[in-house]
Amino acid sequence: MLLRDLGLLPITRVRSSEEPRMPPRSVGRQKVIHVEDREILIRDGSTQVLRLGAREGAIGIQEATGDGERFTELRRVRTLRRQDKSGHYRWYNELALPAELGDRTIMVRLDSDAADRAQGFNRTEYVRAIPPSDPDFKALYGRRADAESINRGLEDSLYLRRAHSVGHARQVLNLLGYALMVNSLAVRQHLQQATVPLAG
Repeated sequence: MLLRDLGLLPITRVRSSEEPRMPPRSVGRQKVIHVEDREILIRDGSTQVLRLGAREGAIGIQEATGDGERFTELRRVRTLRRQDKSGHYRWYNELALPAELGDRTIMVRLDSDAADRAQGFNRTEYVRAIPPSDPDFKALYGRRADAESINRGLEDSLYLRRAHSVGHARQVLNLLGYALMVNSLAVRQHLQQATVPLAG
């Protein structure tokens, strides 16, 4: 819903407790979930089918080896969001292929498409736009603590965990008021700290 309907990109880990709806293939102790097969054109004019999988949210290439299977994670180049005429959003990662496959990138969809839904496969359970292995993950994920702290403060303000008002419109107004209050206090404290003279 966040990706498709609201166009928002959550920064989360794949829950380890999630059991895949499609049989996983193991790589060591970590599960690799098959996502899709992608046909690419090789320099000599032939084609090659890449078996793309996800491990801990990251997309990579699954390859059969003599003693099992190898997973090669693909580096994220950028994340793209596109909006269709219905107002829904589609998300893609542009990923760099290994050097032996040429200096090129492929686009992989991050949210479920019609083919996924027909198979009962929920891609967003196993694929992340910015997985924990991505260099940008640590800085972005670190902001979750502040957001969760604010959410907890809002929940603590509710009497018996019940809304302060009845009806969707009134509750939205309450939330906006709470956000304005929190932001106003934050600005005030920031200004006070900025004007406090340093000890000599």
